[in-house]
Amino acid sequence: MYKTSLGILLAAAALLSEFSVTHAADLEAGKAKAELCVGCHGENGLSQTENIPSLAGQQDQFIQWQLVFFRAGTRKNEAMQPIIEQLNNEDIRNLGAYFASLTPPKAPPDDNPELSQKGAQAAAGRRCASCHTDSYAGTKGVARIADQREEYLVKALHDYKSGQRVGGSQAAMTDVAYPLSNEEIEALAHYLAHL
Repeated sequence: MYKTSLGILLAAAALLSEFSVTHAADLEAGKAKAELCVGCHGENGLSQTENIPSLAGQQDQFIQWQLVFFRAGTRKNEAMQPIIEQLNNEDIRNLGAYFASLTPPKAPPDDNPELSQKGAQAAAGRRCASCHTDSYAGTKGVARIADQREEYLVKALHDYKSGQRVGGSQAAMTDVAYPLSNEEIEALAHYLAHL
């Protein structure tokens, strides 16, 4: 398992470094290819669907990594499989750049500031900003989690906690999520969704 994951990571790193060195992304081509994504991830990458993340403003490299993980079969999702099979390396590069160029989602008004305060404490206690940055906007291959859909963040944290979600930062995120209680997960997701 370790050798397989390491091999996939090394292949993905080589693929992504090749992207950044030799090819500039084509935003118009990314926008055209993103039509495949609209049904679930919404117009302009702003999801209106429960448990489906918004992609607008997401980190370019993070999107590329996740698409590579889906294509390699490391991450599994029945809805993503038929779409990812249609994508080549250039499509992945263009999609990452396109979604990163879009305006991130706007946080809804915070209807529970007390829960957000508990979430802020959980974020500080788990050192979430050490990877996701102080603004939780992410960087390079680390996800933007600020203003993401709340129920999606809950699902993602539960998936990391249970070991169901794999690919990329699995070890770090499992280490962070495993000790979280359900109440902490709810508070953390609420806080991040309402930044």
